[in-house]
Amino acid sequence: MAATPVDRMFRAFSDPTRLRIVHLLREREMCVGDLVSVLHVPQATTSRHLAYLKRAGLITSRKNSYWTYYTLAAAKTSFHRKLIECVDTCFRDVPALARDKATAERLRAAGGCCPR
Repeated sequence: MAATPVDRMFRAFSDPTRLRIVHLLREREMCVGDLVSVLHVPQATTSRHLAYLKRAGLITSRKNSYWTYYTLAAAKTSFHRKLIECVDTCFRDVPALARDKATAERLRAAGGCCPR
């Protein structure tokens, strides 16, 4: 049985690392290197999660020379919009997400690893 867009989105949100990525991309566009630095997971693992999120329609990417930058995709359905709202409100009190945000802000202030 083929997975529906709703199934893919729920599966994407079911993994803690993918949830962390979605939360980070709520703030702004990030490259793989910066995501690896914040998440403390191998580059291959981060890329695999990004590919999963992209297939689910939750993120988009753009290429700039050697670097790929990821951002949250614009919501195309009310279901998609509500899932993103949940990231903003439902997970406000998740300590790991707050730590990720603080780490990403420090990384940005230091210039990050990928050129802008």
